[in-house]
Amino acid sequence: MALRPTTPQSRSDQFAARQAAQQEVFLREVDDALREDQTIDVLRKWGRPVGAVVLAGLLGLAGYLWYDNHQKTVAGEQGEAFTKALDQVEGGNLKAGNEALAPIVKSSGPGYQAAARTMQGAIAAQQGKADEAAKIFAEVAADTKAPQPFRDLATVREVSLKFDTLKPQQVIDRLKPLAVPGNPWFGNAGELLGVAYMNKGDNAQAGALFASIAKDKTVPESLRRRVRQLAGQLGVDAVDDPQDAIVKVAPATAE
Repeated sequence: MALRPTTPQSRSDQFAARQAAQQEVFLREVDDALREDQTIDVLRKWGRPVGAVVLAGLLGLAGYLWYDNHQKTVAGEQGEAFTKALDQVEGGNLKAGNEALAPIVKSSGPGYQAAARTMQGAIAAQQGKADEAAKIFAEVAADTKAPQPFRDLATVREVSLKFDTLKPQQVIDRLKPLAVPGNPWFGNAGELLGVAYMNKGDNAQAGALFASIAKDKTVPESLRRRVRQLAGQLGVDAVDDPQDAIVKVAPATAE
């Protein structure tokens, strides 16, 4: 159960502080996990809600009003059901976890529904059911009632799973709105978008985008290294600070 602050103001302050401190960490881990198809691991670690406030705080889904209106009703049954499903997945029981998510999808509010569907998509992907996973992510992405962060995440996951079957322009149309500096998905969406530009023969746009991602310090370093190499292959200098880049590459070279 979530602890209730003594006053509305202190509750709001705690929510805001938790959101600011944890959302950046969550987004960074999602950024890396998307590349390794470990969405389940991220949801397992960050998706254990202590009432609705933790889920809302970590994912930045709705803000204080959503928490204030729904905390009493969803923190109990929905939170407990979601945690049990995560426990099943954590124990390697993907089938049982998937079955436990079904009631949440049918009867919960938009936030938990989106979380449950995202988890189902991740389970399908981990089971090697790429088509099924892509279909689920497509449904989440198209759900106008789902919180926007989940829709954006689902869009990136859907496109990444279907990338080889999509035309470059289709990838561009889907990901270009997300591949902008300041967007949490700039790194992942931008990397895929850049490759789509390359496949279309637009190396100039691809190189410029890779360079922009490589120089963005809010993007995880592992992803920055990848796009820096891609930019270099296209003849674009993506090194913001040469000495800093040497220092960061050195440990990886020594391994």
